[in-house]
Amino acid sequence: MHPQYSPRNRAERLIAIARVLLAAFSLLAIWLDPTTPIRYADTAYGLLVAYLGYAVCIVPLAWRLDSAFNLQARVTHLFDLAVFTLLIYFTEGLTSPFFTYFVFSLLCATLRWQWWGALWTALVALTIYVGMGAYAVYVLQDPAFELHRFIIRSVYLAVLGVLMGHLGLYEHRLRSELSKLAAWPWAVSSQTLIRDLLRSAADVFNTSRVLLIWDEADEPWRYVATHFRGEFQSFREPPTAFEPPVVEPLRETHFLCSDTRDRTPLTLHSSLTGFQRWRGMPLHPELQARFGIGSVLALHLHAENMQGRLFVLDKSDMTSDDLLLGEIVARQMSTELEQRYLQRCLQQAAAMEERYRLAGDLHDGLLQSLTGMALQLQTLHRLVEEDPKAARERLQDVQDLLQLEQRNLRAFILKLKPAPLDLLGESSNLAVSLKELGSRIERYWGLPVILTLDPAISRIRQPLGHEIHRIVQEALINAARHASASVAEVEVGVHDGRVHIVVADDGRGFPFRGRYDLATLSARQMGPVALRERVASRGGQMVIDSSEAGARLDINLPLDGRGASSGHASGGSDHADHLGAGR
Repeated sequence: MHPQYSPRNRAERLIAIARVLLAAFSLLAIWLDPTTPIRYADTAYGLLVAYLGYAVCIVPLAWRLDSAFNLQARVTHLFDLAVFTLLIYFTEGLTSPFFTYFVFSLLCATLRWQWWGALWTALVALTIYVGMGAYAVYVLQDPAFELHRFIIRSVYLAVLGVLMGHLGLYEHRLRSELSKLAAWPWAVSSQTLIRDLLRSAADVFNTSRVLLIWDEADEPWRYVATHFRGEFQSFREPPTAFEPPVVEPLRETHFLCSDTRDRTPLTLHSSLTGFQRWRGMPLHPELQARFGIGSVLALHLHAENMQGRLFVLDKSDMTSDDLLLGEIVARQMSTELEQRYLQRCLQQAAAMEERYRLAGDLHDGLLQSLTGMALQLQTLHRLVEEDPKAARERLQDVQDLLQLEQRNLRAFILKLKPAPLDLLGESSNLAVSLKELGSRIERYWGLPVILTLDPAISRIRQPLGHEIHRIVQEALINAARHASASVAEVEVGVHDGRVHIVVADDGRGFPFRGRYDLATLSARQMGPVALRERVASRGGQMVIDSSEAGARLDINLPLDGRGASSGHASGGSDHADHLGAGR
């Protein structure tokens, strides 16, 4: 940490200012009351003046950032102790009012080095004071020596050192817990989330055993995970196991109990009005016996899709501070577990959407091609005897179509792998793929296709190009199969950041008549289901104009390809089986 932002640096600045005030007012006090010091007056005055000058010079150094900062603090601390000892000696000895300077040293040491500084400073000060007392009794044989004052001041100094040490130890513990909270695992994988959370909780509370029990929405299990002495285990229990894990009065609270094995354990729990005490066994007997629970800190975990309990076991010397710290940990763990649940739901939804999308692709591609091949094979039955040469040509067409769909099916399978793949076939050029599609429709379905393609469509990249290919394919096969059209026209262009697609035919139109947009078609369940879903999933718009003279589909999609991200739930069924889906 940069010294400018260190708490120790701020403490050193405070000490420097306090040192100046202490020296200045001490000098003022003995100037106003010349009866003290009695002994070595000139020396005491001179020492105080020199110490005041020293204190003033130290102030700018406290604002100076130095790599040897800790060394400077130690040197000044030892110098302060030496000056205080001299001041006591040159004034009234053991009864000197400057005895309070030792208290100042204790406070400074606590601010600088917490409990360790307070203890060793108290030990040094006490040694000096006792040594001065022994010197006064055995060397000087001072008749003014007051044993009662000497004992009281010695004990006062020792007690104050212990109290300051405890305060420093408490501050050290708080800093340690804050550091551990700051190191809480924010970005962890969902596979190791529970393990990382339990390990972090054990580290924060400085214990070797942590137990987590929780329920998730729509799950017929009670989940249990343990982190016992560095070993992690997780398993599932029936939903009625340890029901309820804690007794009813404590079900919605955080609580701690120093020993659940007592006859009538005393439990401290949080409430809206503060901490409350409750007597009785706080845990389910089976839970307490199975995990050998003695002392326990039980934290209530609550989120929208999960409920649970974190049990911190075998933690000694628990206080209400552990409950406050536990509230922070419980809130963090609840959030992490909720995110884990939602992430898993999102993954499942994404997998389901991908299945729908692949099902739609298979329906619009392979299944339609198989239908075309079936029609070709029916024609072959007649041509085998009437025109063997034409039959062989048709058979070759079927074979070519099978090879093409074999390549497409392989592309679908490879798409399930992480590596990206162009699903339009071997070419990634949309114009080329649409021309090949038109040729296939005319060859296998007998529907001539007139293509008008804007050169700007060369800028269209996957996966939008794949969606455009499937949309045009579905519209053309519908026209060929259900509308008895004699010709179809396709226009694809790019204008104002959107892709415009027009598919028109001279067939008998859809079962409905009139002009309808996508919202109306979806609300009334009219028009081709696959087309509606593909257009909607890309955030596009579609208008169908249907009459006895034919049908016209006007579709436009955003060029950036961002859409509503919905699945194509064709379910593998033929669109023509739905009302308004076919013609």
